Amino acid sequence: MDFFKKDTRTALEAKGLAQFIAFGPVVFQVARILRDKGILNLIEESGSEGITLDTLQKQVKLSRYGIRVLLESALGIGLVVENEKKYTLTRTGYFILHDPLTKVNMDFVQDICYKGLFALEKSIETGKPEGLKEFGDWPTIYEGLSQLPEKAKKSWFAFDHFFSDNAFPSILKHVYTNGTKKVLDIGGNTGKWAILSARHDPGIHITIMDLPGQLNVAEEKIAELGLTEQVTFYPANILDETQPFPKGYDAIWMSQFLDCFSEAEIVSILRRCAAALDDNGFVFILEAFWDTQRFETAAFCLQQTSIYFTAIANGNSQMYDSRVFKECISEAGFEIVEQTDGIGLSHSLLKCRKKI
Repeated sequence: MDFFKKDTRTALEAKGLAQFIAFGPVVFQVARILRDKGILNLIEESGSEGITLDTLQKQVKLSRYGIRVLLESALGIGLVVENEKKYTLTRTGYFILHDPLTKVNMDFVQDICYKGLFALEKSIETGKPEGLKEFGDWPTIYEGLSQLPEKAKKSWFAFDHFFSDNAFPSILKHVYTNGTKKVLDIGGNTGKWAILSARHDPGIHITIMDLPGQLNVAEEKIAELGLTEQVTFYPANILDETQPFPKGYDAIWMSQFLDCFSEAEIVSILRRCAAALDDNGFVFILEAFWDTQRFETAAFCLQQTSIYFTAIANGNSQMYDSRVFKECISEAGFEIVEQTDGIGLSHSLLKCRKKI
């Protein structure tokens, strides 16, 4: 990947980007309000003919002044263009309205990250998620997920599931081969992988290991689907190194889980995986690494998501550079026997076994 090896912008382009960054919070909030208040929708519906400020004022419950300042800002952002006092939507405006990835990212930043990011500097200094105090007094966001305000909870899970939902179906064949039937799903969250696995093969049995609050959500969903005979639950705090991992599994599965921990914590978790796993068993790790992306925009999104972990989630983890992550795997006593990139939107699957 050569995205970040050279500075290719001219001085004028660089200065323009610098101003865009300086006004970043303004750009974000203007785009979000125009989306949420239906203004971009109305502009789109006007088609190539465009729509005037007067007409917008009649259809939107905002003052003329409010609509005008938003639209003038939108011109500079690149969401709309204006000709003969009529506004039409740009391609960027279209993506703000209709692109699922953009919607998920924008809602996540607004409902989970925006206020808490004001504490980013302090989080960098302390190594703690100082911005999480906007929601509650928990050591990490994971203990408080079930207690988040409903809108924030919805945005968090939509963000989390958006990426895994695109990846899961295509990797069942990678995991359930060579007689793999019993799997320990560490950090199983709401049970999406367990449900998909159980439906894939009635002979598969999954144990979800996670915090009690998360398991309650998964257990309720799995009971509704009639899959309780194939799924069991093992409540545990993964960070408590005194808690052993259960044994007797063909494989251990971790999806979008280890990025929630620091390098030292990743090594600790993987070492306990090694202790629990038979010598011929495998650990499957599904993660999104910014350095394995095909497109620069995908790498950008993952790099910025790391800042959520710093300020909001836990203070010490990130969306990793695969080279850093692989060092943790090796230090924990595993070797990667197979790496599959390009899964879903952004994921890589690492199949690991204990070093011989």
